[in-house]
Amino acid sequence: MTSNPYPLGLRLHGRRVVVVGGGAVATRRVPALLDAGADVLLVAPELTPALRARVDAGRLHWVQRRFVPEDLDGAWLVHVAVDDPIAAASVSAVAAERRIFCVRADDRTAATAWTPAVTRHGPVTVAVLGGGDPRRAMTVRDAIRDLLAVRLAPDATASTPSPSDASTGTTGGRQAGRVALVGAGPGDPELITVKGWRLLTEADVVVADRLVPGLLLDELRPDVELVDASKIPYGPSRAQEEINQILVDRALAGAFVVRLKGGDPYVFGRGGEELLACAAAGVPVTVVPGVTSSIAAPAAAGIPVTHRGVAHEFTVVSGHLAPDSPASLVRWHALAGLHGTLVILMGLKNLAAITATLIAHGRSPQTPAAVVQEATTGTQRVLRSTLGAIAADLVAADLRPPAVVVVGDVVDALNG
Repeated sequence: MTSNPYPLGLRLHGRRVVVVGGGAVATRRVPALLDAGADVLLVAPELTPALRARVDAGRLHWVQRRFVPEDLDGAWLVHVAVDDPIAAASVSAVAAERRIFCVRADDRTAATAWTPAVTRHGPVTVAVLGGGDPRRAMTVRDAIRDLLAVRLAPDATASTPSPSDASTGTTGGRQAGRVALVGAGPGDPELITVKGWRLLTEADVVVADRLVPGLLLDELRPDVELVDASKIPYGPSRAQEEINQILVDRALAGAFVVRLKGGDPYVFGRGGEELLACAAAGVPVTVVPGVTSSIAAPAAAGIPVTHRGVAHEFTVVSGHLAPDSPASLVRWHALAGLHGTLVILMGLKNLAAITATLIAHGRSPQTPAAVVQEATTGTQRVLRSTLGAIAADLVAADLRPPAVVVVGDVVDALNG
C-alpha cells in the first residue's frame, strides 16, 4: 500500500535547484522556480527559445551538455524533465544517494517528490495533490480557483460556456474541434482574463508565444500538448504559415486548440491572419481580447497614456521597421506633429532612428520619454529620459526587449 505524500511548501529563494532537460516540460516548470527565487541550473544539450531567452536575460544558468553527477553539488531539489526513462533513472539514482528530493516528469511512481496542481490568487498559493492522478488534482484545483475568484457571478457565468463558444464536439467534457485566440496580457499571469484562463484550462493543445507568462504554462494539465511557436523554423512569414497549419490541423483532428499570445491577439499579434486561416479551413474560432502592453506597460510604470489637460489622444505604432524602410507603413513625419502620447512597440532596435526622425520633423528633443522593460513582472525596469537622449540612455542602461517606449508629456504627468 502506497503511503500518502507529506505536503510541504519549499522556500527556495537563493537555493540551488537543478533542472535536467530543456524541452517543453522544463519550459513549463522553470517559471515557478524562478518566481520562488530559486538559483536554477539548467542542464541540457539544447533549449527551447523560451528557456534560452531566460538564460540570455541572466535569470538562470545553463550547462550545455548531458547530466553528470557533479551537477547536483549544492542542490536542494532536482527536476528531471526528460522523456528518456534510463537517463531519468540515472539522475534520480544520484539524487537518492545524496538525499536530494527528485521530481520525475517521466514516472511519478519513481519520484521522491511530486509537483502539485497550483493556482495563485494574489499572495495565496493553492497546491493540490491528487494521489498521483493529475486530472483529479486539476479538477479540484480549478474548483478552488473559481471559489477564490472575486469576479465570480451568482449565475456562474465565469465558468459557463457562452453561445459563441459552441464547438464541434467534446472530449471528456472539454470543448474540442475549434481554436481560441487568447490574449495572455503583458506579463503578470494574473492579468489574463477569467475567460482566457478558463479556455486555457480546457485546451487539448496550447500554441504559445515566447512572451506569454510562464506561470500560465505551469498550470496546464500534464497531458496538454504544448507547442512553442517561437521554436518553429524558417523566416517570419513561413513560420506564421506553419503556425496557421498547426492550428488548423489540430482542430480538424478534433482538438480544442488555444493560441496563447502575449498582450492582445489583434495588437501586432497576427491574430487576424490566424483567424482567416482557420475560417478558410472551416474551423470555428473564439477571440478572447487581452490586456495590451501598449497601455499596461506605461500604467505599470506610473504613466497614464491620457491625462486631463496633458494628452487627449494616444497613438500606438510598431517600431520593428526603421522609419526609412520601404516596407514601413508608419507616417513618422505626421506623428511628429501630434501633441498626444506616442507608444512604440518593438522599437528598441530602431529607437535611435525613430527619435531622430521625430525630432527632424518638429518634435522637441526635450519631450519626456520613457522605456518600460518587462512590464508588470517582477523584473520590470523603467528608464525615464527625453526624446533626444532616450536612445543613448537605453544603451547605457542595457535595457532589452520586450520593452515599450512612451513619448509625451504624460511621462511626467504624475511626478508632481
